[in-house]
Amino acid sequence: MYSVTRSFGLRGLSGFAVAVEADVSGGLPAFSIVGLPDSAVRESADRVRAAIKNLGFKFPDRRITVNLAPADVRKTGPVYDLPLLLALLTASGQIEEVPSDTAFLGELALDGTLRPVSGVLPMALAAAESGIRALYVPAENAAEAAEACGDGMTVYPARTAREVVDALRGIAPIAPAAVIPFDPEDAWAQVPDFADVMGQSLARRAMVIAAAGGHNVLLIGAPGTGKSMLAKRLPGILPPLTREEAVETTKIYSIAGQLPQGRGLVSARPFRSPHHSASSAALAGGGAQFRPGECSLANCGVLFLDELPEFSRESLEVLRQPLEDGQITVSRAAGSATYPSRFQLVAAMNPCKCGYYGHPTRQCTCSPSAVRQYRSRVSGPLLDRIDLCVEMDPIAFDELHTAAPSESSAELRKQVLAARAIQAKRYAAPGFEGIHCNAQLTAGQVRRICRMTPAAERLLRASYDALGLSARAHDRILRVARTVADLSGKQLLDEDALLEALQYRAQEKVEV
Repeated sequence: MYSVTRSFGLRGLSGFAVAVEADVSGGLPAFSIVGLPDSAVRESADRVRAAIKNLGFKFPDRRITVNLAPADVRKTGPVYDLPLLLALLTASGQIEEVPSDTAFLGELALDGTLRPVSGVLPMALAAAESGIRALYVPAENAAEAAEACGDGMTVYPARTAREVVDALRGIAPIAPAAVIPFDPEDAWAQVPDFADVMGQSLARRAMVIAAAGGHNVLLIGAPGTGKSMLAKRLPGILPPLTREEAVETTKIYSIAGQLPQGRGLVSARPFRSPHHSASSAALAGGGAQFRPGECSLANCGVLFLDELPEFSRESLEVLRQPLEDGQITVSRAAGSATYPSRFQLVAAMNPCKCGYYGHPTRQCTCSPSAVRQYRSRVSGPLLDRIDLCVEMDPIAFDELHTAAPSESSAELRKQVLAARAIQAKRYAAPGFEGIHCNAQLTAGQVRRICRMTPAAERLLRASYDALGLSARAHDRILRVARTVADLSGKQLLDEDALLEALQYRAQEKVEV
């Protein structure tokens, strides 16, 4: 007999429909799976055989052929275990035909228990678009799958394959999964507070500008000046995730297998801090299954690179394209996948190898050539993509023990949200589709939005010639100046906004 069960697979960030066809015919007992399966899919034959027997069904000792259509797309992972089991039971006449508008996802244990799988949210979204009305998933994946529910699809959480069979027979219906309320503002309470940071007024101001405009930041300072403290507190003053951003971020974490079980949408902006030994593939993504890398896992959040010059040159140069385009394409011999990579880069570095070049009290042990060699590890093209650079001085004793409280994250967040509200109103006009903050403006849009007073234009012209700015640096200075003006509530860019943007130039501070 022949039967077909519907399931879904992953191709990059999107799901696609898979028909699990099973044919049980006469001949010597054999079990073959075709349709470009990987090792995990081929091994499902043994898992399904054991699960069928342990659930009390009879495994058909005949010739079994399973086809995963479309046959020209590679199938990966154990997600097809459950639909394969149901297809075999149907083909062998042990259960009735499964409705055509029902789909199944899930890995099987040998006793028939369902185990969670990765990538459920993009597959559930594809199922909803394909007209599926009932989707059965492991109970641990039900929360994320429920986010794809619309008016036409219902998600059913199951703990064992027996529950799925009984539900299909009408013996014991499964209660539908409920959608978990999405409240991104709760995430602010989980981030350390800026009130803990003493002193460093210039660096704090740079972090507010970065949060208000979505700009990249480089912090340079001796050990113990608070670079990592500031970076870890940046998500606490960023605007809350929109639902569209949360869905996109959750899809990435679901594919990477890093979404906590039982969670719905990701509500906090990601903060990723890879070790400086991370390879280019770890940052960009890749592997046999095209897993997203740190650039994509930091999407809609912060990518913090501590000890920036200690990263390999190959790893750092990987960042250039996603910083410019907001997405990254991972290409391998088996194909390619494109992931969103709209992150804020926050980098930190010491001024030299020993860390005390220019320190007011401690002597630097590095030679001038050693300082130049250390700083040259960060390339000019990467520095050109960094909007704000701050040199942080050591904190004085009086600043550590002052009675005056520092501004809290809540106070700084009010400034950021006010500036973002101005930008949201500005970019709601036609011609700014996909633009949410100043850092995302294209070159043509910069000319339209960043209008200056005559004095500010003369200042920018003089700076352009004196500093030898590139066209990219020119546009980035204007974007930062636009954010400074938004924080001040000004329409035109004046000299003060441009001077503040120019003082954060990274190229001149890193090159010795």
